[in-house]
Amino acid sequence: MKKVAIQGVQGAFHDIAAREYFSDIKIDLVECITFEELFATIQNGGCDYGMVAVENSVAGILSHNYFLLNEYSFKIVGEHYLRIVQNLIALPGSSLESLKEVRSHPIALRQCHKFLNALREKGIRIVESEDTALAAKSIAENKLYGIAAVAGELAATIYGLDVLERGIESNERNFTRFLVVENNANEIQPKDYTDSSYDKASISFTLSHEPGMLCGVLQVFQSYGLNMTMIQSTPLPGKEWEYKFFVDLVFSEMESLSGALDNVAKLVHSFTITGLYQKGETSMQPSV
Repeated sequence: MKKVAIQGVQGAFHDIAAREYFSDIKIDLVECITFEELFATIQNGGCDYGMVAVENSVAGILSHNYFLLNEYSFKIVGEHYLRIVQNLIALPGSSLESLKEVRSHPIALRQCHKFLNALREKGIRIVESEDTALAAKSIAENKLYGIAAVAGELAATIYGLDVLERGIESNERNFTRFLVVENNANEIQPKDYTDSSYDKASISFTLSHEPGMLCGVLQVFQSYGLNMTMIQSTPLPGKEWEYKFFVDLVFSEMESLSGALDNVAKLVHSFTITGLYQKGETSMQPSV
């Protein structure tokens, strides 16, 4: 059995993502209320892996988690895309007319802004909580009538709540990307990997303040046929207006990746390969 740290409590979307990703093995969930607690738990050896949300297709990048990825020397060993279906859930016997307040994580609230705006216009308070499932758990344990949570159906099942409205997210193409991280500071070298199932890499680097430096890096990726699927910058503490770049690359051959990164390493500073893994798949095909 492997211990997997999640942000939130049982029934949270991190819980669902962990169950799906590790579906072939038994796991023991380690509940962490904040992402800071999650990363510290991994660092201190309290679990084998961590499931970390980094991006939502509607709400955008979770930039704070890239700060944490920069702070800790964890290895990315996989990713998982989860279709997020948000529901309005409350104690049995509740109704929309009886509600005075709705609670959930701010990202979940943002994903349901159209539905919640309609409730807000009726005088219902919308309140941020630390976690979707934690809001549901608090309602159940404290018998909070008149208060609902925005959460997944699993949370409703676990905590004995009724689903008042299903699928209240503003956009049905609502996915969250999770990274699976492991406390392994060993340096990664593409030439050392022979597993043909690997087709995605995560890297980070800093650049000199010179014209065209980032453009030069991007041209290297293009020349080797690599598909850059994400780029995110975070400020460097203590170095005003300097940034670290996080990049995800999809590739078809390890030789192409290795050649590209050898050339990129000559152009950048503080170059790190944080993960080589198999790209995740979404359950819905892209629009055409």
